[in-house]
Amino acid sequence: MPIRRFAFLDHPAPLAFAHRGGALEGAENSMAAFERAVELGYVYLETDAHATADGVLLAFHDHTLDRVTDRRGRISELPYREVRHARIGGVHEIPLLEDLLGTWPEARFNIDVKEAAAIAPLAEAVRRTNAYDRICLTSFSDERLVLARAALGREVCSALGPRGVAALRAAATTSGYGRLLASLSRAGVPCAQVPIGFRGLRVTTRALVRTAHAIGMQVHVWTINDSARMERLLDLGVDGIMTDDLTGLRDVLRRRGVWHPGRQVA
Repeated sequence: MPIRRFAFLDHPAPLAFAHRGGALEGAENSMAAFERAVELGYVYLETDAHATADGVLLAFHDHTLDRVTDRRGRISELPYREVRHARIGGVHEIPLLEDLLGTWPEARFNIDVKEAAAIAPLAEAVRRTNAYDRICLTSFSDERLVLARAALGREVCSALGPRGVAALRAAATTSGYGRLLASLSRAGVPCAQVPIGFRGLRVTTRALVRTAHAIGMQVHVWTINDSARMERLLDLGVDGIMTDDLTGLRDVLRRRGVWHPGRQVA
């Protein structure tokens, strides 16, 4: 079974992802950060999904407010009437994920589902904005990915979960994994979103990229903020890079003649 094509990935490669809107150049996961990313020409915006205790879906990375806002507490244990007063960097409101989908209908959103409680409100937000073709689901939990895909009620783009990434790495590094690779192909997941390394193990290698491409799967690497490392990854043939350094990645891609912006203002 060939890997299915998804509209989310229908854009000239390499794909440039604004990680949390571009954390190095503004308050992460804020409307201001995403606005700057879109103005720079980024088509792909990476964000995260958390739900408050009363089921309001936020674009926010951490489980707690403590690190990046002027309030404290675990989001899943707080009602939205309290969370809404938190300010990122003391200035910016935490955006609703649905507002991101609605504000930039031309953008594509890579969404990391952080907790199971976020799944139902995420499905509703995608339905209300009809954003099925503009999202890619990812998670550090295979179980959450399965539940999220089921909740959406129709096929959407998604990345491999941790077990799938481990299987892809095994198939790329060890002979005799043909059946495992065939299983990955049958699953139909169109992309692997991976770090350069994990716990001392090299993940993103030429062999992994070649193995993924052999079954029609793209490889996106996170989170790369060093220009020289971006260049090396592009030389390996990766299909996308996630970065906090929006101007840095843009400039690297421009020099190589492979910067493909959307609406570009800055």
